[in-house]
Amino acid sequence: MRIAWIGKKSPFCGNVTYSREITNALLDKEHQVSFLHFAQEESEPDNWPNLREVSLPFIYKSQVYTIPTFKATKVLTDSLREIKPDVVHASLTLSPLDFFLPEICEELKLPLVATFHTPFAGKGAKLVSGTQLLAYQLYAPFLVNYDRVIVFSQIQRELLAGMGVREENIAVIPNGVDTVKYSPGFSQVKTEFKAERLFVYQGRIAPEKNVEALLRAWKQSAMGPGTKLLIVGDGPLKSSLEQFYGSEYGIIWLGFIADEDRRIEILRGADVFILPSLVEGLSLSLLEGMSCGLACLATDVGADGEVLEKGAGIVISTKTARSQLRTLLPVLQDHPELTTLLGQKARQRVLDRYTLSKNITLLEELYKEVLAQRPLPLSRRA
Repeated sequence: MRIAWIGKKSPFCGNVTYSREITNALLDKEHQVSFLHFAQEESEPDNWPNLREVSLPFIYKSQVYTIPTFKATKVLTDSLREIKPDVVHASLTLSPLDFFLPEICEELKLPLVATFHTPFAGKGAKLVSGTQLLAYQLYAPFLVNYDRVIVFSQIQRELLAGMGVREENIAVIPNGVDTVKYSPGFSQVKTEFKAERLFVYQGRIAPEKNVEALLRAWKQSAMGPGTKLLIVGDGPLKSSLEQFYGSEYGIIWLGFIADEDRRIEILRGADVFILPSLVEGLSLSLLEGMSCGLACLATDVGADGEVLEKGAGIVISTKTARSQLRTLLPVLQDHPELTTLLGQKARQRVLDRYTLSKNITLLEELYKEVLAQRPLPLSRRA
C-alpha cells in the first residue's frame, strides 16, 4: 500500500515519536511510505526511517503547534498529486494545515485518516485547560470531514462524538510500543548516579505535566541519600524549577536526551516511573516505562489511568497528586519487592494490550476499510 504520512519530525515530542515508530513499522510491513513534514535545518534524529521526505515550509514550530507559510498548502497539494498515495494519514500537528487537508484530499479523491493527539483530563472530569477544550471545539467540525479519526481511548471517542463527530468514523487504536526494544535488561545507570533506588520522570517540563507537584512531594518526603530522582526532558519551566529542586534533594536534571538507546538504558536501570500530568492523550513515555518493567505511577487523565487499571500500576488523582506522592514515594523506596511486582504487571499489561505490532495490524485493517468505502485513488486510475 502507498501511504502519504503527514506529521512532525521535530522538535521532539510524543507526536514525533508516534510518527517515527508507526512509519518504521509500516515500512517493515513493506508498505511504501512518503513522509511530509515541516522542514528544519537540524541533525538527523535517531532511528528515523529511511523513506521519501517532502519538506513543508513554516514560519514557526514548537512542541505544541506549528504555523505554516502560505506556500505550504501548494507544496502539500502538488506533492500528493505526484506521490499518488492510496491513503493519506495525518498525525495532526495543531497547524492550520490540518483544517485544509480534507478539502485538498477531496479535490484529489484521496482517502484521509487523522490521528488526533490532543490531550484531555479524563473520565468524569472537565478538560482542565481552556486551551485543551478550545482545541477539541475547534477541531471537531473539521474532523467530520476526515474519513476516519484515530484516538487512543473510548473516553476520547465519546468526547469527540459529543461534539458532533460521527461515532462510527472514530476508531480507537491505542498507542503501541516496541516491546523488544523497550524491555527489561542490564543497565549501569544506578552505579553511574550512585543510587540504590532510582525514580524517573520523562517528559516535557511544562505546566500541564504538573512536574512541580512531584518535586515538592519528593522534597517533603525526605527520601534517603541513596535514592535519586532523574528528570529527563526540557521545557519552559525547567530553569525556574531546577534552581529550587537540585542535587541536595537527590534530584538530577538530565535535560532532553536525543539518544534513544540512552533513554532505554535509563529506564532499564530505574525502579519507578512517575507521570503526574494534568492532561494527557496516551503517554508513550508511560508505555515505554511499563514495557521496560518499571513500577509506574500516573494520574487518571487521558487514557493513562485506563492503562494502569486493575493492578498494572498505581493511579493517583490530579487534585491530590502531591499529598498522594508524598505518601507513596517512601513506600516504594522501602519496599523493592513491591516495585518488582508492579513492574512485572506493567510489562505484562503492555504485552497484552499495547504492542506496536497490534497497533499496526489495527491500522492496516482501518486503511483497508477506508479504501473499500472510497473510489479508486489516483495511483490505480488509468
